[in-house]
Amino acid sequence: MPPHQSRLLVTSVAHGTLLLLLLAGAGAGAASPPLVGVSPRDEAYFAPQVIACRDGSGSFPKSRLNDGYCDCADGTDEPGTSACPEGKFYCTNIGDDPRLLFSSFVNDNICDCCDGSDEYESGVHCPNTCKNSHATAEVHNGVSELSVAHLDGTNVITSKHTLDIEDLIQKLRGLRMAAVIELGLVVGIFVFCFARRNTRTRRRQHILKR
Repeated sequence: MPPHQSRLLVTSVAHGTLLLLLLAGAGAGAASPPLVGVSPRDEAYFAPQVIACRDGSGSFPKSRLNDGYCDCADGTDEPGTSACPEGKFYCTNIGDDPRLLFSSFVNDNICDCCDGSDEYESGVHCPNTCKNSHATAEVHNGVSELSVAHLDGTNVITSKHTLDIEDLIQKLRGLRMAAVIELGLVVGIFVFCFARRNTRTRRRQHILKR
Protein backbone atom coordinates (compact mmCIF):
# COMPACT_ATOMS: atom_id res chain seq x y z
CA MET A 1 0.00 0.00 0.00
CA PRO A 2 1.46 3.43 -0.96
CA PRO A 3 2.41 5.70 1.97
CA HIS A 4 -0.17 8.37 1.13
CA GLN A 5 -3.01 5.79 1.10
CA SER A 6 -1.77 4.41 4.43
CA ARG A 7 -1.82 7.89 5.93
CA LEU A 8 -5.35 8.46 4.61
CA LEU A 9 -6.51 5.16 6.12
CA VAL A 10 -5.00 6.01 9.51
CA THR A 11 -6.57 9.47 9.39
CA SER A 12 -9.98 8.03 8.50
CA VAL A 13 -9.77 5.52 11.34
CA ALA A 14 -8.73 8.26 13.77
CA HIS A 15 -11.62 10.48 12.68
CA GLY A 16 -14.05 7.57 12.96
CA THR A 17 -12.81 6.69 16.43
CA LEU A 18 -13.10 10.31 17.56
CA LEU A 19 -16.63 10.52 16.16
CA LEU A 20 -17.63 7.36 18.03
CA LEU A 21 -16.16 8.71 21.25
CA LEU A 22 -18.03 12.00 20.82
CA LEU A 23 -21.29 10.18 20.11
CA ALA A 24 -20.75 7.88 23.07
CA GLY A 25 -20.01 10.85 25.32
CA ALA A 26 -23.09 12.68 24.09
CA GLY A 27 -25.22 9.58 24.61
CA ALA A 28 -23.88 9.11 28.12
CA GLY A 29 -24.50 12.75 28.92
CA ALA A 30 -28.06 12.50 27.62
CA ALA A 31 -28.70 9.29 29.52
CA SER A 32 -27.37 10.63 32.81
CA PRO A 33 -30.33 12.03 34.77
CA PRO A 34 -29.92 15.20 36.82
CA LEU A 35 -28.99 14.73 40.46
CA VAL A 36 -32.29 15.89 41.90
CA GLY A 37 -32.65 15.55 45.65
CA VAL A 38 -28.98 14.67 46.19
CA SER A 39 -26.70 16.39 48.67
CA PRO A 40 -23.59 17.98 47.10
CA ARG A 41 -21.39 15.83 49.32
CA ASP A 42 -23.06 12.72 47.87
CA GLU A 43 -22.67 13.66 44.20
CA ALA A 44 -19.48 11.60 43.91
CA TYR A 45 -21.39 8.55 45.17
CA PHE A 46 -23.77 8.81 42.22
CA ALA A 47 -21.04 9.46 39.65
CA PRO A 48 -20.34 5.81 38.57
CA GLN A 49 -22.39 4.22 35.79
CA VAL A 50 -23.32 1.41 38.21
CA ILE A 51 -24.32 2.62 41.67
CA ALA A 52 -24.57 0.46 44.77
CA CYS A 53 -27.55 0.61 47.11
CA ARG A 54 -26.45 2.07 50.41
CA ASP A 55 -27.97 -0.81 52.35
CA GLY A 56 -25.95 -3.33 50.35
CA SER A 57 -29.06 -4.97 48.89
CA GLY A 58 -27.89 -4.60 45.28
CA SER A 59 -26.98 -2.05 42.63
CA PHE A 60 -28.55 -0.20 39.72
CA PRO A 61 -27.36 1.47 36.50
CA LYS A 62 -27.16 5.24 36.58
CA SER A 63 -29.88 5.41 33.94
CA ARG A 64 -32.34 4.20 36.60
CA LEU A 65 -31.53 7.02 38.99
CA ASN A 66 -34.74 8.95 39.71
CA ASP A 67 -36.69 6.97 37.11
CA GLY A 68 -39.75 6.60 39.34
CA TYR A 69 -39.14 2.92 40.08
CA CYS A 70 -37.72 1.71 43.39
CA ASP A 71 -34.67 -0.54 42.81
CA CYS A 72 -33.16 -0.22 46.31
CA ALA A 73 -35.15 -1.01 49.44
CA ASP A 74 -33.63 2.01 51.20
CA GLY A 75 -34.47 4.40 48.33
CA THR A 76 -30.87 5.08 47.28
CA ASP A 77 -31.87 5.14 43.60
CA GLU A 78 -34.83 7.51 44.05
CA PRO A 79 -33.64 10.53 46.04
CA GLY A 80 -35.60 12.88 43.79
CA THR A 81 -38.94 11.04 43.48
CA SER A 82 -41.58 9.59 45.79
CA ALA A 83 -41.19 6.04 44.44
CA CYS A 84 -39.45 4.60 47.52
CA PRO A 85 -41.11 4.80 50.97
CA GLU A 86 -37.68 4.97 52.63
CA GLY A 87 -36.30 7.60 50.25
CA LYS A 88 -35.04 11.01 51.38
CA PHE A 89 -35.04 14.22 49.32
CA TYR A 90 -32.30 16.79 49.89
CA CYS A 91 -33.48 20.40 50.07
CA THR A 92 -30.62 22.70 49.14
CA ASN A 93 -32.37 25.70 50.70
CA ILE A 94 -29.83 28.30 49.59
CA GLY A 95 -29.90 31.08 52.16
CA ASP A 96 -31.08 28.72 54.87
CA ASP A 97 -30.16 25.38 56.44
CA PRO A 98 -30.25 22.40 54.05
CA ARG A 99 -32.61 19.63 55.13
CA LEU A 100 -33.76 16.16 54.21
CA LEU A 101 -37.39 15.60 53.32
CA PHE A 102 -39.33 12.35 53.32
CA SER A 103 -39.68 11.40 49.67
CA SER A 104 -43.45 10.98 49.99
CA PHE A 105 -43.61 14.79 50.12
CA VAL A 106 -41.93 15.22 46.72
CA ASN A 107 -44.21 16.63 43.98
CA ASP A 108 -47.29 16.38 46.21
CA ASN A 109 -48.44 19.94 45.39
CA ILE A 110 -47.29 21.24 48.79
CA CYS A 111 -44.14 23.35 49.12
CA ASP A 112 -42.05 21.74 51.86
CA CYS A 113 -38.54 22.96 50.98
CA CYS A 114 -38.22 26.68 51.54
CA ASP A 115 -36.62 26.93 48.09
CA GLY A 116 -39.50 24.96 46.52
CA SER A 117 -37.16 22.38 45.01
CA ASP A 118 -39.38 19.47 46.14
CA GLU A 119 -42.11 20.54 43.69
CA TYR A 120 -40.01 20.54 40.52
CA GLU A 121 -42.55 18.54 38.46
CA SER A 122 -45.89 19.16 40.19
CA GLY A 123 -46.60 22.44 38.41
CA VAL A 124 -46.99 24.25 41.73
CA HIS A 125 -45.15 27.57 41.97
CA CYS A 126 -43.29 27.68 45.27
CA PRO A 127 -41.89 31.09 46.25
CA ASN A 128 -38.42 30.97 47.76
CA THR A 129 -38.90 31.78 51.44
CA CYS A 130 -35.49 30.61 52.65
CA LYS A 131 -34.22 34.11 53.39
CA ASN A 132 -37.27 34.81 55.55
CA SER A 133 -37.45 31.53 57.45
CA HIS A 134 -34.97 32.58 60.17
CA ALA A 135 -36.86 35.83 60.70
CA THR A 136 -40.14 33.90 60.92
CA ALA A 137 -38.64 31.62 63.54
CA GLU A 138 -37.48 34.63 65.58
CA VAL A 139 -40.91 36.26 65.40
CA HIS A 140 -42.45 33.10 66.86
CA ASN A 141 -39.88 33.02 69.68
CA GLY A 142 -37.78 30.37 68.05
CA VAL A 143 -40.71 28.18 67.00
CA SER A 144 -41.20 28.11 63.23
CA GLU A 145 -44.10 26.76 61.22
CA LEU A 146 -42.15 23.63 60.39
CA SER A 147 -41.97 20.73 62.76
CA VAL A 148 -38.45 19.29 62.52
CA ALA A 149 -37.38 15.84 63.62
CA HIS A 150 -33.84 14.45 63.75
CA LEU A 151 -32.84 11.32 61.89
CA ASP A 152 -29.22 10.16 62.04
CA GLY A 153 -28.12 13.65 63.00
CA THR A 154 -29.79 15.24 59.96
CA ASN A 155 -32.83 17.48 60.02
CA VAL A 156 -35.84 15.84 58.43
CA ILE A 157 -38.86 18.00 57.73
CA THR A 158 -42.15 16.57 58.87
CA SER A 159 -43.65 19.92 57.83
CA LYS A 160 -47.28 20.90 57.35
CA HIS A 161 -48.20 17.25 56.84
CA THR A 162 -47.38 16.49 60.46
CA LEU A 163 -49.14 19.62 61.59
CA ASP A 164 -52.22 18.66 59.59
CA ILE A 165 -52.23 15.19 61.17
CA GLU A 166 -51.86 16.67 64.64
CA ASP A 167 -54.71 19.10 63.95
CA LEU A 168 -56.83 16.20 62.75
CA ILE A 169 -56.06 14.22 65.90
CA GLN A 170 -56.96 17.21 68.05
CA LYS A 171 -60.22 17.64 66.15
CA LEU A 172 -61.05 13.95 66.55
CA ARG A 173 -60.33 14.19 70.26
CA GLY A 174 -62.58 17.22 70.48
CA LEU A 175 -65.35 15.41 68.60
CA ARG A 176 -64.96 12.39 70.86
CA MET A 177 -65.21 14.57 73.95
CA ALA A 178 -68.29 16.30 72.54
CA ALA A 179 -69.84 12.91 71.77
CA VAL A 180 -69.16 11.72 75.34
CA ILE A 181 -70.74 14.87 76.77
CA GLU A 182 -73.79 14.52 74.54
CA LEU A 183 -74.14 10.86 75.46
CA GLY A 184 -73.89 11.79 79.14
CA LEU A 185 -76.62 14.39 78.70
CA VAL A 186 -78.88 11.90 76.91
CA VAL A 187 -78.33 9.28 79.61
CA GLY A 188 -78.95 11.88 82.33
CA ILE A 189 -82.20 13.02 80.68
CA PHE A 190 -83.31 9.41 80.25
CA VAL A 191 -82.60 8.60 83.91
CA PHE A 192 -84.39 11.76 85.05
CA CYS A 193 -87.47 10.98 82.92
CA PHE A 194 -87.49 7.36 84.07
CA ALA A 195 -87.23 8.37 87.74
CA ARG A 196 -89.96 10.97 87.33
CA ARG A 197 -92.23 8.44 85.65
CA ASN A 198 -91.67 5.93 88.44
CA THR A 199 -92.47 8.62 91.02
CA ARG A 200 -95.76 9.45 89.28
CA THR A 201 -96.66 5.76 89.01
CA ARG A 202 -96.05 5.24 92.73
CA ARG A 203 -98.17 8.27 93.59
CA ARG A 204 -101.05 6.94 91.48
CA GLN A 205 -100.78 3.52 93.10
CA HIS A 206 -100.75 5.15 96.51
CA ILE A 207 -103.85 7.21 95.70
CA LEU A 208 -105.71 4.13 94.35
CA LYS A 209 -104.92 2.16 97.49
CA ARG A 210 -106.66 4.81 99.58
